[in-house]
Amino acid sequence: MTDRTASVVLNRLRAVEWVGDRDHVLARVMSRRVLMREYLRRAALWAQEYAVERAWPFFDVTEYVDPEFRLSSGTAADLEAFLGRVPGSEIRETCAGAVRLAEMRERNPAVLPDLPDLYEPLVLFYERGGEFVRDDAGGLDLTGVSFRPGTPQGNLGTPPFQALDGTVLDALDARGRVSYYAHCAADGNRALLVRRRVVRGGRHDEVFGPDLRWVPTGRLPETEEAIASAGLVPLDEIAAAELIGDAVDRCTGRPVSRS
Repeated sequence: MTDRTASVVLNRLRAVEWVGDRDHVLARVMSRRVLMREYLRRAALWAQEYAVERAWPFFDVTEYVDPEFRLSSGTAADLEAFLGRVPGSEIRETCAGAVRLAEMRERNPAVLPDLPDLYEPLVLFYERGGEFVRDDAGGLDLTGVSFRPGTPQGNLGTPPFQALDGTVLDALDARGRVSYYAHCAADGNRALLVRRRVVRGGRHDEVFGPDLRWVPTGRLPETEEAIASAGLVPLDEIAAAELIGDAVDRCTGRPVSRS
């Protein structure tokens, strides 16, 4: 299990380059989008648990779990010094929440509900490219992609993304417009993951291989109609990520982080 003590979470956040190199961030836009989607889903679950949908999506949940909770003096001082260089009130609020929730879990885990770790997807999002900003229409600009966060109720219906593993996240990142499909393996026991990337009009068909790399494939027919006729099932990026996680499990013999 990943170490998520308060000191570790704070050190991870300290290492974030909040306004990083644009090309570096753009290379991770797909994984960052999936991580933000998962955070919004988890935030909706926690907001529902404490009936604080008004605070969603970027909030310090510990204020509602236990309003009397206080950080240890050393952690509080370190957190305050760190927050002074974090951009944006919503980002500062979630960074504080991540550290406070981690210490709350250390000191009194019984007080917490049986819900997935709220802030881990967002901490990973920050680690893979830094900040997000609000656009003029209230959408979230993740650098390279924007979308509207929707409502807590709407995000409760988002499929869960639990394969929070670096190999999985790296495999999601690619240039171009990507479409994923599942192709039944010859043994019928598992699905192969294939994708089509369109980059500046050029088409690249690839399969996620047993060595955990995308390699060229001829498994995808030319047209969408032919793809459907061949029995390939279209997938969204979260379903694709879960298949990548399954492949990592098989290859490494260790379960990927699913929390």
